[in-house]
Amino acid sequence: MADVTIKITDRDGVMHEVQAPTDMSMNIMEVVRAYELAPEGTIGVCGGMAMCASCQCYVLNDVELPEMGPDEDAMLAEAFYVKPNSRLGCQIPVTEDLEGLEIELAPES
Repeated sequence: MADVTIKITDRDGVMHEVQAPTDMSMNIMEVVRAYELAPEGTIGVCGGMAMCASCQCYVLNDVELPEMGPDEDAMLAEAFYVKPNSRLGCQIPVTEDLEGLEIELAPES
């Protein structure tokens, strides 16, 4: 397995092109934390349990993602700054299918 390239626009509007490993069972929220693209304590507050929406991001391009589960759907129904392309980063596992994914971190709520 190889790393995939993901473009992540942080909350200051700066785009970062990062390499995300496909062999470490990481998700998008963990990649953002690993690259320190959001201030400590502002992303992944619930530890990736789809209970806080601090890792909400906007998917900017057409990359095949796993279907949204009921927990993610329910959390986004209660979150702020939700758009039609909103997803929780903690619910998107890093796989080879994510090659070329472009996301933008939602504003901190």
